[in-house]
Amino acid sequence: MSVGADQSAGTRAAVIGLGSMGLGIALSLMRGGFEVIGCDVSPAAVERFVAAGGRGASTPAQAVVGAHVVVSVVVSAAQTEAVLFAEHGAAAAMPEGAVFVSSATMDPDVARRLANRLEAMGRLYLDAPISGGALRAAEGTLTVLASGSPAAYAKARPALGAMAAKIYELGEEPGRGAAFKMINQLLAGVHIAAACEAITFAARQGLDLNKVYEVIAASAGNSWMFENRVPHVLAGDYTPRSAVDIFVKDLGIIQDMARMAKFPVPLASAALQMFLMAAGAGMGGDDDASLARLYARVTGTSLPGAPAN
Repeated sequence: MSVGADQSAGTRAAVIGLGSMGLGIALSLMRGGFEVIGCDVSPAAVERFVAAGGRGASTPAQAVVGAHVVVSVVVSAAQTEAVLFAEHGAAAAMPEGAVFVSSATMDPDVARRLANRLEAMGRLYLDAPISGGALRAAEGTLTVLASGSPAAYAKARPALGAMAAKIYELGEEPGRGAAFKMINQLLAGVHIAAACEAITFAARQGLDLNKVYEVIAASAGNSWMFENRVPHVLAGDYTPRSAVDIFVKDLGIIQDMARMAKFPVPLASAALQMFLMAAGAGMGGDDDASLARLYARVTGTSLPGAPAN
C-alpha cells in the first residue's frame, strides 16, 4: 500500500537511523511524496541518503524541525530514548502535535514510559515496531504493529501507508504493539535456531544441502526463517542482514517479560543460549544464520565457506 503524492505532497518527515531498514523507509517515504530529512550517527549513511535524493541532518534535533512525522529506525529502547531526550534530541525540537513513530523492538513497559514522557511535552507517540527486513523496507511493503492514541494514528497513517503493505492497529495503549512484536521475535528466534540446527545436522549426515533446502522448503517442516536464512548458510555468506546480537537483545527481553509474568518459555530460553554462545564466540555482529557456524564449530562439521575451526 502506498500513498500518492496528492495525499502527502509537501508533508515533511524525518527518519532517524539510516541503516538498511531506515534507508529503505526513508526512500519509500520520498516515493510517497514526503520531503524527508534523514539523520544517522554514521556520516556515511547520511551521505548515501543524500546521494539518493534526500536531505541530511547531523542531529535528531536538526532533522525534526518542521516535521509532521518522525520515524525512528534504531535498534533498542536505549537508542530510542537517546534519539528523543539526549542532548540534541528530537523531543523538544519536534513541532507540537507531531507524531514520533517508534519502530525499535523493546519491552512494552519501556514503550509506555517513553510515550508518557513525550506526550507530556505535547507531542504524539506511536508504538510501531516493524517486520519484513531490508528488502521490504525498500519496497515500502513492511508490516507495522502499531498502538497509540487515535490522534497519533491519524497523524502517522499517511507515512505508514508509504512504508507498509500491512498496518495492524492494535489498540490505544502504547506498548501493545511492542508486546505483539515480542511474540513475533520469540517465534523468529526459535525458528532461526531450529533452522540452523537442522541444516548443520543435515551436513553432518553427508546430505546434499541444496537438495535438503529444496525438499524442506516444499515440506511441512518449512518455516519463513528456514527459507530465508538457510540460503545464507548455503552461500557461506554471513554478512549481517540481521545480526546475532539483535536476538541476544530480543530473546533477553522475552526472558525478562516471562520472568515477571511467571510464565515458562523453555524453547525461547534454549534459543537465547545459542545466540549467546554465538555472540561469545565472536559472531555477535554477523548474520544470525551464524548459529549454523556455531553448530559446525562445536561438532567439527563442514559447511560451505565456514571451516569448523
